[in-house]
Amino acid sequence: MRILSIDYGEARCGFAITDELGITAQGLETIHSQGNDKIILKKIDELLETYPIDTIVVGMPYHMNGTKSERANLTEKFIHKLKCKYNKIKIDFIDERLTTVAAHKTMNFLNVNKHKKRNIVDTISAVYILETYMERQKNLK
Repeated sequence: MRILSIDYGEARCGFAITDELGITAQGLETIHSQGNDKIILKKIDELLETYPIDTIVVGMPYHMNGTKSERANLTEKFIHKLKCKYNKIKIDFIDERLTTVAAHKTMNFLNVNKHKKRNIVDTISAVYILETYMERQKNLK
């Protein structure tokens, strides 16, 4: 079984998934949702048809001091939708502070064209969210 991670945002949403053995995280894609969760849920439905996913993890955008942001409240509502629709799948979240910063640093290091950055930053952030989650799960064992 695989873990799917989501970097949830108002305009765009990035996705990443583990390999079949749950060892590595690979970026899938970024979709443009323009604040429409139905578009995101449709993409998740497609991914569930393609991959055997048993866990979905969503990045939770806290402020640097650990308090909830307005985005965190919106993300919690999205997580609630996931739990209602996919009640047979484990739905979890993890602190995503600085994942976008790390994604931008990675793209700068790789000299990614600035026009392409906007379309892949959320996918890379989803990879970092997934790697963080996988590391946390490993440490809990």
